[in-house]
Amino acid sequence: MKENRSPHILNTSANLLGLCFIVLTSIKVSKMQDVTLIDETTALAILLFMTSCILSFISMGKPAGENLRMEKTADIIFLSGLVVLFLTTMMITFNVIK
Repeated sequence: MKENRSPHILNTSANLLGLCFIVLTSIKVSKMQDVTLIDETTALAILLFMTSCILSFISMGKPAGENLRMEKTADIIFLSGLVVLFLTTMMITFNVIK
């Protein structure tokens, strides 16, 4: 039987969602250049992590056989959020180095 990853996805997505809100707030407070692109990628990461949280939460309430598709979708969306968060981090890093 396959391991249920929904609680892990939910926990990590919620933590990274909070991190994205902190990044968004920090960008607004520090008045960085190129804020629009960084804001947009951070907002996209927030949407992806929120969607992943919702899907993983819903899949936890379903029976073991019915939750696999929703859990896999949450997993893919979570990975997409990680990629977007990585790109956002790189943009912030290169903006700070300038």
